[in-house]
Amino acid sequence: MEQGLNVCDTTTPNTRTITRNTDNLKSPSRETRLPAGRVSGAVRIAGLYGHNPKQNNLLAGLPVDDYERILPFLELVPMPLGMAVCEAGVEMEHVYFLTSSIVSQLYESRDGTATETAVIGHEGVVGVTLFMGGGTSLNRAVVKSAGYGFRLKASRLKEEFYRAGALQSLLLRYTQALLTQMSQTAVCNRHHSVVQQLCRWLLLSLDRLPSNEMSMTQELIGNMLGVRRESVADAAGKLQDEGLIQYTRGHITVLNRPGLEARVCECYAGVKAEYDRLLPAPLKR
Repeated sequence: MEQGLNVCDTTTPNTRTITRNTDNLKSPSRETRLPAGRVSGAVRIAGLYGHNPKQNNLLAGLPVDDYERILPFLELVPMPLGMAVCEAGVEMEHVYFLTSSIVSQLYESRDGTATETAVIGHEGVVGVTLFMGGGTSLNRAVVKSAGYGFRLKASRLKEEFYRAGALQSLLLRYTQALLTQMSQTAVCNRHHSVVQQLCRWLLLSLDRLPSNEMSMTQELIGNMLGVRRESVADAAGKLQDEGLIQYTRGHITVLNRPGLEARVCECYAGVKAEYDRLLPAPLKR
């Protein structure tokens, strides 16, 4: 893959687009595919510039034999900010096991407005419709925090899924956790204050980031939550006045995570508890 390009991955040739992206992600000069053959796992990942498929919790949770079986077919891909991982109504060619990137799952209405329905990071995978049998989704998936991931062709995923082994069990449990997040998000957006929604959104993002800092404009957060930018500015101002965050020019630093957890509604704890119950314990990052 050419460095600095944004590739929208779809099966319809006419909809496959490549657009220039300004993010300067360091990556191999082309997609790095793990070599097949009788090569040890340690050697296979030696050329991945510090990236390891086991930085994804689902892949890390696989038994050795299952992991080694799909390892040669995983491709390291940079995922720049704004990259469209999938489009609504279009079947994907790959699933993406995220490692350091974060993807926002969005529902877009006909008038162009969008609302975030789920956040996906190193705990999960983008492309559940491929193994659930639906083929396409009404949701669009866009990278909201640049990073990397490993992708696997849909045919390879289905082959492994239908073995009815460890990967199938992990993916089904992950899908249950994802559905919990989506339903809880709908409840939160309908019944809780913008301040509580913003706290939930920040905490879910922090769980998937290596630090307590993130770059995000008020307008983009408003689009994610389905509220006006002015409402986000007011909510962020309140959290800043309470010493919980620092917000300057699209850059957010969380200063007091326990304070956010005390301020947030029950939606965050409910979603986190379900992920912790259903999925492997996250690796130290």
